[in-house]
Amino acid sequence: MVKLGNVFYRTRLYVFPLACLLVFLPGPRIFENDLTAALIGFLVALAGQVVRAGTIGLVYIIRGGKNRQVYAEDLVTEGVFAHSRNPMYVGNLLILSGMAITSNCWTTVLVAIPVTAFIYRAIVAAEENYLRGKFGSAFDDYCRSVPRFLPKLSGIGETFASMQFRWRRVLVKEYGTPVAWVLVWCGVVAYNLWRHGELALHAGAAKALPQIAVAAALAWLIVRFLKKSRRIVAD
Repeated sequence: MVKLGNVFYRTRLYVFPLACLLVFLPGPRIFENDLTAALIGFLVALAGQVVRAGTIGLVYIIRGGKNRQVYAEDLVTEGVFAHSRNPMYVGNLLILSGMAITSNCWTTVLVAIPVTAFIYRAIVAAEENYLRGKFGSAFDDYCRSVPRFLPKLSGIGETFASMQFRWRRVLVKEYGTPVAWVLVWCGVVAYNLWRHGELALHAGAAKALPQIAVAAALAWLIVRFLKKSRRIVAD
């Protein structure tokens, strides 16, 4: 599992784009109404985005490893990492699950979510192997007190109250992620309405989707400009 995890770690940036292609798989509907699937999927993905933003806003871990290998300078156990050892992956999986639900297709849900979960589990195995080798008993103690994925909710309010939430850092480091999945969401909803011949039936929603996509793209351009011009700097 560790060797496989190292392979997935080097290619993990392609996991989400490739997994998103699975939303176009054919199969039986989950809900009779595609907009019901779209709403539930959006809320699940939004929950994942909140997890990611909350994690970055409290304690930021430099992502990307080093030379495409697992790497860490410090053992971070603060912020959301005091409640889950892998909150960013939890957020990612929720976002991907939201896209799968939005597809309104049982085939996508039963393929995309387990496959993505397996990939992240393998990556975590590689990361844990590295961290245990570097930090030894300190990492073992951390593992005993904090769950690998599902967060322990006790004390999470105190965690946020005791730490400064750095919203500028969230904007600078995270602005691309919500725009990416919102655009995918819009595309999947439009595709479902088209393939089921319901564009006319849900004309209001069909007209709103391009507007949402344009708004998301404009938001990305604005934040990117502010970042590149250093009008917003991660603190």
